[in-house]
Amino acid sequence: MSAVGVGTADEKLRDLLLAHIHDVPDYPEPGVMFKDITPLLADAKAFAALTDALAGLCEKYGATKVVGLEARGFILGAPAAVRAGLGFVPVRKAGKLPGATLAQAYSLEYGTAEIEMHADAVGAGDRVLVIDDVLATGGTAEASLRLIRRAGAEVAGVAVLMELGFLPGRARLAEALDGAPLEALITV
Repeated sequence: MSAVGVGTADEKLRDLLLAHIHDVPDYPEPGVMFKDITPLLADAKAFAALTDALAGLCEKYGATKVVGLEARGFILGAPAAVRAGLGFVPVRKAGKLPGATLAQAYSLEYGTAEIEMHADAVGAGDRVLVIDDVLATGGTAEASLRLIRRAGAEVAGVAVLMELGFLPGRARLAEALDGAPLEALITV
């Protein structure tokens, strides 16, 4: 429900993860400070610690499946699902999945976008944890929650590596979460 607390293990995890997330100024445009997680992924110890933490959240919230949001949510969610002994479901940009899909449109600052998942990927009896790298404005995560519920599954929660606390993602997700938890391992 909140950023990792003050416990010793939590502080060590946070410090380990932050040590491997690099700031890239003025990317992708001037004035933006990009948080690059690729050094974290390249470090086996840090990536394993992240995977363990996310798998622990799967277990904590009783998830039966993990949804990963394109594209970094795939990188983080798939190993967490395997570690927790769960199935993994990719949620992709529209037009990228073969076969029958369910789609959900959502608003962007300037326009709209659409995500999809296979129509039979989740359903009644499933508790789905959504995993992504960053929570910023919350649009994609909100759309994924609506998509999961439309498929007949229950939302177990949302877990992200990093929440950009200066953006309105948490507030935007509040209604769509409908009481389900939002866990951010790091808040910046």
